[in-house]
Amino acid sequence: MNFALQAVGSPGRNQGGRGASAGGGGSGGATMENLEKQLICPVCLEMFSKPVVILPCQHNLCRKCANDIFQSSNPAWQSRSSSSVATSGSRFRCPSCRHEVVLDRHGVYGLQRNLLVENIIDMYRHQEASRTVIVKPETQQQQLTCDEHEDEKINIYCLSCQTPTCSMCKVFGRHKECDVAPLSSVYLRLKTELSDSIAGLVANNDHIQAAIMHMEEVCNAIQENACHRREQVASQLETLTAILDERKQELVRLITREQDEKLQQVRALVRQHGERLEASVTLVESAVQAAEEPHMALFIQNAAVILDKMSASTRVANDLRPQLDYDNMSHFVIDVDDIVDMLTSIDFCHTAAGEGEDDLEDDSELD
Repeated sequence: MNFALQAVGSPGRNQGGRGASAGGGGSGGATMENLEKQLICPVCLEMFSKPVVILPCQHNLCRKCANDIFQSSNPAWQSRSSSSVATSGSRFRCPSCRHEVVLDRHGVYGLQRNLLVENIIDMYRHQEASRTVIVKPETQQQQLTCDEHEDEKINIYCLSCQTPTCSMCKVFGRHKECDVAPLSSVYLRLKTELSDSIAGLVANNDHIQAAIMHMEEVCNAIQENACHRREQVASQLETLTAILDERKQELVRLITREQDEKLQQVRALVRQHGERLEASVTLVESAVQAAEEPHMALFIQNAAVILDKMSASTRVANDLRPQLDYDNMSHFVIDVDDIVDMLTSIDFCHTAAGEGEDDLEDDSELD
């Protein structure tokens, strides 16, 4: 990635002409946005601060930024306010095109000011001041500064090292060879990604909650249907002899056993979904707290960890649910027409398809 951004040049270059045209004739939001991009210093990545100096290669810099680059390249040279005098022939490289700039004994103070760019900046700021501007919360927060370069704001993000840093570190620091991006763009991208992940997780929680409610209804249906079949079997067998009475207890135990097995399986699923819901709610709370972090650099570090957890949380197997008609107990039915001949071998009979559907309708009416 090319770190240096192209700025407005001198009146004799096409670059400066475009800036003047954008400042005078462009009235739309897109024109003003394009003009603002042309007024960005390639070092501090902010709008030029006066005085603005123009280099021999026709690129522009804030004089403070030019002085910072020059002093970093010539540490023995002192500022103009001291008693020392700059050596004629001192030099540094343009951060935009790497052209070598040779200075006279006045150092960066000998560079020509670009009055055209300064006038365009004044016109732009006057135009912006006349609009109704809604100040974003992030512009009101106190910006963090670089540990290596005093008073330098952290305004870029190193994509290679995955860490926030300042523009001076990119120009001649340890991130000189790295790919970087504006901190605000990384902040907005991760902010959007985190918001989308939160929304997806909340929607998934609603899905889990609906599944839990459905399975609770299945449990109630299993209990009600099992109770109905127990009463039916008990009512039929109470009219029989002691043999029927003994057989009745056997059949009731079969129904109860299947009820317990089904309830145990469904309730186990309820517990699993409940644990997933509890963990997901906790993760959402952590994500919401992280989203309220006012500092972009700290937010990015926290958001990356939470996003990894969210990604792991969403990679869960599809929800397990009981199979269709899992609550159906219609296969527990007996036929008493020929009960006299079948007393010693009485058992649940296999119902036909039509009869099973009728039983299901009966169960639904009871529900």
